[in-house]
Amino acid sequence: MYSHVAEQLDEVRRSLPGGVDLVAVSKFHPVEALRAAYDAGQRRFGESRVQELLAKLPAMPDDVEWHFIGHLQTNKVRSLIGKTALIESVDTERLLDLIDKESERAGVVTRVLLQLHVAQEETKFGFSVDELMEYFTKRKFESLKATHICGLMGMASNTDDEARIAADFAAIARCFNNIRNDATLMLRGFDTLSMGMSDDRDIAIACGSNMVRVGTAIFGAREY
Repeated sequence: MYSHVAEQLDEVRRSLPGGVDLVAVSKFHPVEALRAAYDAGQRRFGESRVQELLAKLPAMPDDVEWHFIGHLQTNKVRSLIGKTALIESVDTERLLDLIDKESERAGVVTRVLLQLHVAQEETKFGFSVDELMEYFTKRKFESLKATHICGLMGMASNTDDEARIAADFAAIARCFNNIRNDATLMLRGFDTLSMGMSDDRDIAIACGSNMVRVGTAIFGAREY
């Protein structure tokens, strides 16, 4: 039933240049579909709901790297800590501090990306450019005890205008590079720029993305 998954996964992989990591966005798809991708060599999967990730986790092999890519509610943080390779969608300073507190309590280090909001829709979550730059210039990251900021994640405006999409991705990449290249910050391991999905990944990669989140092009339409 899921024989198409391996074939489509291979097509996506072959379309990516070297140095670009692939997160297979498996949200709303059954474990059987994930297993087909796993059997074809995929190890990095992205989920957007805590309960769905926790349900799938014991049904998949231990070497799966789970990425949480959805809006994370504060009351779900504790149950997610220790279960992910990366939380890509940290969209407020308050959420970041709570992740740090719960990670310290659990005795683990949680790897995260900060979500930057540049898109034209109000519905997307994330730091504004000014909030993000202030966070780093004021060196607020130095208060973190059990959280490692690995880079940024962002989405482009939901539009067919490729120039607008490219401008959004370029803005996210500019922030990423400004932070990464600021020698005064002395950041270690700030090296991940997660941008691009099934339809706009080529534009994102051209703008500097080194991690893409692809679901539909691998698994097909979502199964609700």
